[in-house]
Amino acid sequence: MCDPARCIPILASLDIPETRDFYVWQLGFAVRYEMPHYLIVKRDDIELHFWKTDQRQFPENTSCYIRGGQVSVLFEEFKQNRVPSLSSFEVRPWNMKEFHIHDPHGNLLRFGCGEW
Repeated sequence: MCDPARCIPILASLDIPETRDFYVWQLGFAVRYEMPHYLIVKRDDIELHFWKTDQRQFPENTSCYIRGGQVSVLFEEFKQNRVPSLSSFEVRPWNMKEFHIHDPHGNLLRFGCGEW
């Protein structure tokens, strides 16, 4: 059995239920685990963890990068669902086609793919 190492971001949340609702209803994630101070959501191979904080500077200064071939499909879905704070989807100077979203607490999710 192969169990490759993975990197899973642990992002800050000012309100776990609000974070859950945004990721489930706006971005299509499913809840894998939820407690008052910790949340795990997953969509396909994308897994994100959240810890509860009262200090706004943590989520407002945190980000993660999600890369892969399904990114263009995600952009179209998020656009159709009118996800708040959805950026344009364009090729950046480093030759990656990218878009980004800020979640309700300020965490930056940057999505990119090298093929377009």
